[in-house]
Amino acid sequence: MTTNERAVSKPMLWGGWALTILPAAVLILSGFMKVLKPEFIVTGFAHMGWPSELAVGLGIVEITSAVLYLIPRTAVLGAILLTGYLGGAVATHLRIGEPIFGAVGLGVIVWLGLYLRDARIRALAPLRS
Repeated sequence: MTTNERAVSKPMLWGGWALTILPAAVLILSGFMKVLKPEFIVTGFAHMGWPSELAVGLGIVEITSAVLYLIPRTAVLGAILLTGYLGGAVATHLRIGEPIFGAVGLGVIVWLGLYLRDARIRALAPLRS
């Protein structure tokens, strides 16, 4: 692959970063809410069938994964960790009969943002040959 093929246009790069920052901000905020454990988080965990004692640990995992996703050198690792985390969210929502669109959509946005801003990902999964 030549340097020109790996080049990223400015609109693609800006779009990639916009689609990176959006889910990362949502996940970091969600993680901090789990760490702080306000009443609505405790109630939400009970609704989902999870012990509220897990909230802090899950919040730390969520924040750490989102921060890794924001750092270019660790973005792929962060995206993989976020995919696993969101997979757990999908499984939880399916188990209690709730829609999964939010978790699935967030996962798609995570990978789309990385795809647009990282030529290595585009080389692994080209949309055209």
